[in-house]
Amino acid sequence: MTPLTPETIFFYVLATISVVAAMLMVSSQNPVRSALFLVLTFLCVAVFYVTLNAQFIAAVQVIVYAGAIMVLFLFVIMLLNLGAPQPERNRGNAQRNTAIVLSLILIGMLFGFGTMYVLPPSAPDALALASKLGTVEGIGANLYDPGQPWLFPFEITSILLLIAVIGAIIMAKRKI
Repeated sequence: MTPLTPETIFFYVLATISVVAAMLMVSSQNPVRSALFLVLTFLCVAVFYVTLNAQFIAAVQVIVYAGAIMVLFLFVIMLLNLGAPQPERNRGNAQRNTAIVLSLILIGMLFGFGTMYVLPPSAPDALALASKLGTVEGIGANLYDPGQPWLFPFEITSILLLIAVIGAIIMAKRKI
């Protein structure tokens, strides 16, 4: 049994908050509250990334998912006026029973896979490499290095996105 260090206690507390927020997100009747619980889950995942020394991925998680995607979700919820749930009529037990069985299978798998090692403890080079991968410096060095194979697809994707933005502006200008 491993000793309870402050890092382990922090992980368990954060994991509990994340799982409870995810369960409340799924079980909430109010879609706005459900979206806010999803934001809390996204923020917990971002903190997990920070604890794994992946600051860039944590920042992208907060900006893209907790920021932009959730604003879009809330906009659609309020546009469709989904704030007040309607009472359901014929609610069957098959969906609830299936959800309980699948949840138990998932929890069992999580506990089973939680005992496995991601990296072997005898690989100091792999641990040193893994500590540099999620940082802004590591991502920038790998992404913009001319010797890496993904520089060209990255630049092509940025050009395609630029063309899409210009096309959207031209199409919007015609309608005005």
